[in-house]
Amino acid sequence: MDSNSLSHALDLIAGSGHTLTVEEKTILCTSLVILRKNYKFNRVLFWGKIHGIKDDYYIAQGRGEDEMQDQKCLYSTNCMDWCLLPPATDSMIKEVSKAAKGRFVGDPTYVYEHVEMMRKRDGEEIAAEQVLTKVTEENRLAVTVFQIDEDVSVVPRGAFIKTPHGLVQRNRSFEGLSCSEAGKLDNFLHFTKQKNFKKRSILEKADLNPVMDFMDLLSDDIPKGSWHLRFECAKHVCVIRSHLWLGLTFYHIPMTPQHGYVYIGDGIKNVDLPFML
Repeated sequence: MDSNSLSHALDLIAGSGHTLTVEEKTILCTSLVILRKNYKFNRVLFWGKIHGIKDDYYIAQGRGEDEMQDQKCLYSTNCMDWCLLPPATDSMIKEVSKAAKGRFVGDPTYVYEHVEMMRKRDGEEIAAEQVLTKVTEENRLAVTVFQIDEDVSVVPRGAFIKTPHGLVQRNRSFEGLSCSEAGKLDNFLHFTKQKNFKKRSILEKADLNPVMDFMDLLSDDIPKGSWHLRFECAKHVCVIRSHLWLGLTFYHIPMTPQHGYVYIGDGIKNVDLPFML
């Protein structure tokens, strides 16, 4: 969620139990302004907070001209001192999936180790060899933030547009969804590159706008029931929560451009979701 409206936005989703203390909000509102100036970002978002055993990680996301491509994530353990997260590569994701298990420790230098037995054929003999995989918690944090964004980042339809030059930017004429539109998952999109292009009928394609409809719909997610949508605060705020990454909460105030999402949780994916529905 945008750092300029952080305190107000967190109050709107406080009904989920996922929020920050007054002290955390106060420090973040100041430090994120400094962060934006130091790194020359177009804008800075407070991405969320991942709980650790020793310390918690606060995550910020800076964006440039292209809101989808020009992104940099930073983390802090005290809301004041920020460090850049490395980009999540395919090899890093593979290593983290093997070695990093359980809760976050809260120490970026902590090293996870995983020993795997590999069998190799040497002529007619089969020899066993131990393969050791090491992963730092900083890399695990980078991969977790990347995966959460890929799986459950949410924006209302029309809030972002693709320019003729292919840049994804905020739609300055977006005035919000109506109350009836906000009550349907069809009007909310994943803020990532389209991955699950669904075959649609000619009538459905006629309603698509290539300027706005270049992302996947939340309603197409599998399994069905991955999202919970409801109206809160006397039905003035649309709130969507993810069951796949518990702690991800999105809000949108109908008839206004105000929207955003935040993740506050343990950073562990709910892989049991298909068996819970």
